[in-house]
Amino acid sequence: MASMLSRLSFAANVVDILGRRIRASEIVVAGGRIESITALADGIDATLPYALPGFIDAHVHVESSMLVPSEFARMAVVHGTVATVSDPHEIANVLGVRGVEFMIANARHVPLKICFGAPSCVPATAYETAGDCIDAVSVRQLLDRTEIGYLAEMMNYPGVLGDDPEVHAKIAAAKAVGKPVDGHAPGLRGEQAARYIAAGISTDHECTTLDEALDKLAHGMSILIREGSAAKNFAALFPLIDSHCDRVMFCSDDKHPDELAVGHINLLVRRAIAGGADLFNVLRVACINPIEHYSLDVGRLAVGDPADLILVDDLRSFGVREVFIAGQCVARGGQTQIQSVAVTPINRFDCDPKVPADFRIQSESTSATTTVRVIHAFGGSLVTHSLTATVAVRDQRIESDPWQDVLKIAVVNRYGKSRPAVALVRGFGLRCGAIASSVSHDSHNILAVGVSDEEICAAVNLVIAHCGAVAAVNRRDSRVLPLPIAGIMSDRDGVWVAEEYKRIDDFAKQSLGSSLAAPFMTLSFMALLVIPELKLSDRGLFDSSRFEFVPMAVFHDTY
Repeated sequence: MASMLSRLSFAANVVDILGRRIRASEIVVAGGRIESITALADGIDATLPYALPGFIDAHVHVESSMLVPSEFARMAVVHGTVATVSDPHEIANVLGVRGVEFMIANARHVPLKICFGAPSCVPATAYETAGDCIDAVSVRQLLDRTEIGYLAEMMNYPGVLGDDPEVHAKIAAAKAVGKPVDGHAPGLRGEQAARYIAAGISTDHECTTLDEALDKLAHGMSILIREGSAAKNFAALFPLIDSHCDRVMFCSDDKHPDELAVGHINLLVRRAIAGGADLFNVLRVACINPIEHYSLDVGRLAVGDPADLILVDDLRSFGVREVFIAGQCVARGGQTQIQSVAVTPINRFDCDPKVPADFRIQSESTSATTTVRVIHAFGGSLVTHSLTATVAVRDQRIESDPWQDVLKIAVVNRYGKSRPAVALVRGFGLRCGAIASSVSHDSHNILAVGVSDEEICAAVNLVIAHCGAVAAVNRRDSRVLPLPIAGIMSDRDGVWVAEEYKRIDDFAKQSLGSSLAAPFMTLSFMALLVIPELKLSDRGLFDSSRFEFVPMAVFHDTY
């Protein structure tokens, strides 16, 4: 089949999602648009592939793939993805508006349709050090750009509920140009959720329970069913596909490169069908709802639409044969047809190497043990719990205790010279060594978890030496994946990045003993202060439920 924008035609079983029917038809494409669809039979021709609109990721941070948009596109299209709704707030926290402009410029080189958002919360909170700031004036200027289709996730829901003027100025700017506002309000329910939604917030991708999603739906919000490399909410929210098919969408939020190599939204479609959801409801969620909600210039497989479509073997496995965007073949037989784009790195990194003594935790206790607050991390969730543990004190210092899975966690300010913040965490399961990363939502300071001060320091210094990286070390060996673009993305080919990331991820699990399915992805959210319950910023231990700093030491069990 031709891959140019010239006239082409082919026969396929055309899936009419909104009409809820499938008919063998001839599709004619001219000038990148669908010129005609002519029925060849009243039903299905088993010898033909199935044609349907392409899949859309309704909320993703491309940066979390550690790939620039052009490389993300090369990998995503293979799985039938033709468009994404992408919030560039990761690079914006490092480089501000300049970072957003970098993403837009790079994305222009590829046919994948990326609808960028204007980041609403840079920095995410006032309780951490970020690389830049995007205020209401900058938001308004970004929203005037055609590449910016919406106001990205409004994480500062306390500011919305508390009538913060800067927050409401950003929302007003989106309303003034008729662009939707994405939400981010984990656990918000009832009257508070109603007030948050009434302010103009239209979506939420943070629901972890069906009850929470139903509550927000009842107040008029649309729900994004998220299944990424860190947060996995598909199982909990699956019933919404059939009960509210017009009000839900699929998204990945954060997708690491090794998982993107395996699949994307196509995996959720396949899983939903296997789970018994109605075919047309599933495809409406995956292909149509994002177009309508975000006013995307993406085809619905109708006459006059852009020829954004995929050909699949069947409607069970959804094995992708070919993918077309604006009439151009971008993937065929599992191979991308998009060429790599040369990238010039941009970055902001000002951090001196550390010494092991920087990661000591001094204790005021004069006894042999002390009770401390510990961050409890969980695989497959961004939410942490706050728990207490009794740990040994030696020479008035608190050390990691791998036997009860209580390890040191540190955040190092990458934007200036300051002492690391150090606390304790449970859930990583390391038996030796340390892992570190400058992919650390949302300010992207350096995060590290490890067994000893020496190993934590070595991992951190590897990240510093590369001005951004993912690193893992033990006393005998080390692994590092450099991330020279803003300290969060590689400038290399996506397949290479996926393979290298898998090697370092395997090293963390097999050689260091991490019990997590995705230790680096879980690590990257340990400084995300807007997600409950206990997190660590470069300024100290933070209670996200009370939105305040708390001491690590616990006295008289008053917490």
